[in-house]
Amino acid sequence: MEIDPDLDYHQHPERYPIGHGERGVLTIEPYKSELLPLWRFKTPDIAEQSAADLLQRYADYKAHDDFVGMDMTRKFIQMGYTRSRRYARHRGGRKYDPETGEERPLKEEDPVKAASAQIFQQALQKIKNDPDYQRFKKRHQQRQQAQR
Repeated sequence: MEIDPDLDYHQHPERYPIGHGERGVLTIEPYKSELLPLWRFKTPDIAEQSAADLLQRYADYKAHDDFVGMDMTRKFIQMGYTRSRRYARHRGGRKYDPETGEERPLKEEDPVKAASAQIFQQALQKIKNDPDYQRFKKRHQQRQQAQR
């Protein structure tokens, strides 16, 4: 199933492709617009607040039986982890040299960004270990299979 950037996924949750990793995180509307303002990772304090806000939004989506919102929140938290790790390992967040396209060598890890990554990693584990997330995900996949 392909992502349709013009589709309102609140109105058509059955069309939501779970995808791999962070796929679609900046495309699926209106969830992107709801979650992006909450997503920050510059310092551990900011990451802590961001992860708490995103986990609260996750709980809100769960309370409204909204798997798409739950999964999109997971993707934003996962993106918080991966981006923090990239900035921890590569000053300025640039993993590849713009001239050669080669991966830049790892520098001494930035402990501030590494701490932000740890915060998001813990939040991500909470979601991945949530039995309701697993149950909602399975139900979503079964519904999509039934439509095919």
